[in-house]
Amino acid sequence: MARELDAADPLAAIRDRFTLDDTVYLDGNSLGALPRTVPARIADVIAREWGELRIRSWTESGWWTAPERIGDKIAPLLGAAPGRIVVGDSTSVNLFKAVVGGVRMAGKGCTEILVDVTTFPTDGYIARSAARMTGLAVRPVEPARIADEVTERTALALVNHVDYRTGRLHDLPAITAALHSAGALAVWDLCHSAGALPVGLDAHGVDLAVGCTYKYLNGGPGSPAYLYVRESLQERFDSPLPGWNSHADPFGMETAYAPADGIVRGRVGTPDILSLLALDAALDVWDGVTIEDVRAKSLALTDFFLDRVAAYAPPGRVRPVTPQEHRRRGSQVSLECAGAGEVMAELIRRGVVGDFRRPDVLRFGFTPLYTSFADAERAARVLGEVLRELPEPVAGAGG
Repeated sequence: MARELDAADPLAAIRDRFTLDDTVYLDGNSLGALPRTVPARIADVIAREWGELRIRSWTESGWWTAPERIGDKIAPLLGAAPGRIVVGDSTSVNLFKAVVGGVRMAGKGCTEILVDVTTFPTDGYIARSAARMTGLAVRPVEPARIADEVTERTALALVNHVDYRTGRLHDLPAITAALHSAGALAVWDLCHSAGALPVGLDAHGVDLAVGCTYKYLNGGPGSPAYLYVRESLQERFDSPLPGWNSHADPFGMETAYAPADGIVRGRVGTPDILSLLALDAALDVWDGVTIEDVRAKSLALTDFFLDRVAAYAPPGRVRPVTPQEHRRRGSQVSLECAGAGEVMAELIRRGVVGDFRRPDVLRFGFTPLYTSFADAERAARVLGEVLRELPEPVAGAGG
């Protein structure tokens, strides 16, 4: 069955754009595979742009405008028009900009920030720090209950589009609309959705969004993150990290800060050029690919994997915690499994790479650009073998 599905896959040829081996790599939701375009591009950046042109490359090689240019390259994957995304800094730094900037744009009398109760921990840390700095309180809320919990006192809600642990996809259009109806802003973390499924930032009126580029965008370890600011809010966006790169006249070296127009005000300091240009090259793998085709394959892959796990795994040894419904599923499958850490370690030894989240979750990320149905079949089969060979831990054993 896997062979027939791969033969009919319109994205099958894209796999050749990546450096892969015989390993079944299902951890692209943590670190994407290496696109073949990157090594030569970085070699040229080092040898020619840095080695020969040196300082001239800020203008002649386009280094200075790279954060906005690469932002425009990411924009179609997120449903954004040009001029709304800037690339640079880490996800955490961009979260801080978005949350504090959002609070500064919120109406007077706001006293709270809503935070997705299942959020990736850093988002919660940043939100609480921002709240302390701005005099607001943080209130954790289940994403599905935001429409019921938002009030006129809510400045904004910070929500993960896809739950990093379970792979649950949250309803971005409905949650954003509910926040707007109460006068609050919507700030979305797209780390586990960008490059895996349509987001529709402009169409759904998202106010601010952030995300990393080293997962489904395959930008490389520690590649720079991005910040999205809705066009109608850009003139009001007051970054808590005003740097010389976001100044209206960066080389004027004025003591007083005057923000640049547009998305440029989301910049801070000197860009990390090597990582930024590696990301630029990595994004070339998207040439001729639509995010809608990626989403269709993602759902087909995860459906197939869940079916094969049910066929191969001993009854009762694993339980899917990723939703079955397509509208609520990201691009990963998470399985609850006793002894998950030992199971994943053995899977990796046998050439199937996923990851483990304490205390008992096996995560398998499906990157449609390079994951095949044969990969999904082999991963499920090996998982079944491992589960049959490893004894099931006794509940409560080991203290």
